[in-house]
Amino acid sequence: MTKQSAKQTVYVDKFTDGILDPTEDMYYKVKNGGHIIANTAPGCWGPMITPELKGGHEVTKPVFVEGAEVGDAVAIRINSIRVTSMATASGNDKPMEGRFNGDPFIAGVCPNCGAKNPKSVTEGIGQGAVRCAECGEDVTPFTFTNAYTMVFDEKRSVGLTLDKSGAEKVAHAGRHYMATPEDSIQHPVVTFAPHDIPGVMARVIPFLGQLGTTPARPMPDSHNAGDFGQFLIDAPHDYGLTEAQLVDRTDGHMDVNRVREGSTVICPVKVAGGGVYLGDMHAMQGNGEIAGHTTDVAGIVDLQVDVIKNLAIEGPILLPLTEDLPALAKPFTDKEKKEVRRMAEAWHVPELEESYPVSFIGTGADLNAATLNGMERAAKLFRTDVPEIMNRATITGSIDIGRNPGVVTVTLLAPKRYLEHAKLLKQVEYMYK
Repeated sequence: MTKQSAKQTVYVDKFTDGILDPTEDMYYKVKNGGHIIANTAPGCWGPMITPELKGGHEVTKPVFVEGAEVGDAVAIRINSIRVTSMATASGNDKPMEGRFNGDPFIAGVCPNCGAKNPKSVTEGIGQGAVRCAECGEDVTPFTFTNAYTMVFDEKRSVGLTLDKSGAEKVAHAGRHYMATPEDSIQHPVVTFAPHDIPGVMARVIPFLGQLGTTPARPMPDSHNAGDFGQFLIDAPHDYGLTEAQLVDRTDGHMDVNRVREGSTVICPVKVAGGGVYLGDMHAMQGNGEIAGHTTDVAGIVDLQVDVIKNLAIEGPILLPLTEDLPALAKPFTDKEKKEVRRMAEAWHVPELEESYPVSFIGTGADLNAATLNGMERAAKLFRTDVPEIMNRATITGSIDIGRNPGVVTVTLLAPKRYLEHAKLLKQVEYMYK
């Protein structure tokens, strides 16, 4: 592809092969302050049953942001998210031994002819439908344990799980019902036609499971996080790394359900241009994504990007919608402020702290490690210590699970002076003032 010049608005419709590679030239370029419009492909399950993909997801090709240099940050405002899929399928996974080398998300292997990341085709429907294009062997690296097929209403406001006949109808026209983008190579997961829990109703509240910037070394997209990244340490495939090298991640794979329309994610820049990518849109998810997977859908997203110079951060900072904030972290009302001023006068407190909400993403091998990681990131940015962050998160915020086993948000009300020094005040005031 011929590289584009930087544009005010770029339209992204190309996808990676599952690897985020900082050594590859970025085809798409957007001006600082410009927009990225993307038609995203479904995330986990489609790529998971397509062994040709090497990352467990199929995210968009990274976008070069003009003016973004290593040591800066990029603020990404989600202007809109629209689900285009009419149906999807999901559930608990079961890795299929003998069909991968060390990691079923990354290194699929045909158990018959031995092809690595074999090209595959679908024959019929059901969990044996994905076949090696060379020898015809069943090559899906994953199957379901308990799973479902879900359809959505025309407004994409509610979902309903189907019985056997409905699931099979959807399975026979999978790409149509999932509205899979033309340049996506994944097999539609509805081909498996799961129907274990028919008749379940669910609300559609879409968000992006993947939104971030390109890591400093080649990394499988679903493993660009501190928990999934553990599987890369000393791995036998081409993308194995050491524990020390995992610091090169950017934690773009968050699965935090507050990364939705109206929120802002501030991401580290670890390669020239940042390399903004997105995908893994979900129709809904409770905190923790406890089933391991949720409702992967295709969709259309409108993002706006702004470079923040000399903001060196190690992982994402999230500015959620006010309604998504923990109760203790919501901005104070005028009535509350008036009462506190009265108390300050009575107790001779000369100055009240002005503060705003902010959430730090922390990731690690488990939830304890992720919590410490998030608090350390906050303490480093605000030039304070972890005990202070602990106190502030306890009385003015919350620790919330993004994804089990190792993604959390550390939310607190941060003093205005901290935010101003960290060059975050403009973005935070835009969200909450």
